Amino acid sequence: MELRQLRCLIAVADTLHFGKAAQQMDMLPASFGRQIKLLEDRLGSRLLVRTTRHVSLTEAGRDFVEAARDIVDRADRLEAEFREGQQDQLPVLRIGAIDSAAAGLMPQFLPHFRELYPKIDIELMEQKTIRLLPRVLSGRLDAAIVRPPEVRDTRLKFRSLFNETAVVAVPEQHDLATKTEITVADMADEPLIVPERQSRPHSHDLTMKLFLGSGYAARVAQVAEEKQTIVSLVSTGVGLAIVPKWASRLAVGGVRFVPLSIPPGIAREKLALSVVWLRDTRHPARDAFLDVLDANVEALSRTA
Repeated sequence: MELRQLRCLIAVADTLHFGKAAQQMDMLPASFGRQIKLLEDRLGSRLLVRTTRHVSLTEAGRDFVEAARDIVDRADRLEAEFREGQQDQLPVLRIGAIDSAAAGLMPQFLPHFRELYPKIDIELMEQKTIRLLPRVLSGRLDAAIVRPPEVRDTRLKFRSLFNETAVVAVPEQHDLATKTEITVADMADEPLIVPERQSRPHSHDLTMKLFLGSGYAARVAQVAEEKQTIVSLVSTGVGLAIVPKWASRLAVGGVRFVPLSIPPGIAREKLALSVVWLRDTRHPARDAFLDVLDANVEALSRTA
């Protein structure tokens, strides 16, 4: 019986959905299901009842999951306490960041931090929010800059930073490329390239809700996952794309980035950035990082 199997069971108990639980654990559904089966085989008892539409715990499963929570909590506390004891010996700060923060915020922020704390090294991991949050929970990352999720794990502490500016990526030969600002009405009949929702829900919803809130239906011509791919597709004329302002730094020719006019109250919070860390843990280097970030956040927001 492994801690990973217990974490999988707890994830199912919390979500009552195999797909969501697998995503929370950063696992493929098939691998996730195999871990649950191995646990049940080890115990010789059914813990879950699963149909095509419903997942529930058996009576044995309900009893076992409570004991599993206690074991996992103890293991997490042991790991956290050990890591805290090592901070003075290992001045390395492991920070995660979504692409927006890795390309836009961190290059501007790091010189300020290094000037104040030259002996603290930072290891930076660029990933999506759904990949970063499990790593913060497990202690593999000390903090991360993410899109704040709608449902937040109470073990994590979130601090809002600022909202990024949205712009429209347009082929440079397109009629709209000459405008100083683009409205939703300007894009009403244009094909759009949107991010894949499962991995980038905030960016996907920004486009869809912006159109819906303005009384239009988005004409989705292509779904893509990475910003580099999306901007490259714009350059070939596949469609327009709403992207964070930082994407204008991508080295893709044939694309112009035009400011987007967002009506008041519509999709205003969808490009929010937050910093997240594990609640109730002592970490001097991480706290220094948070303090410097807080001191510079207003200046950083002016370029976002």
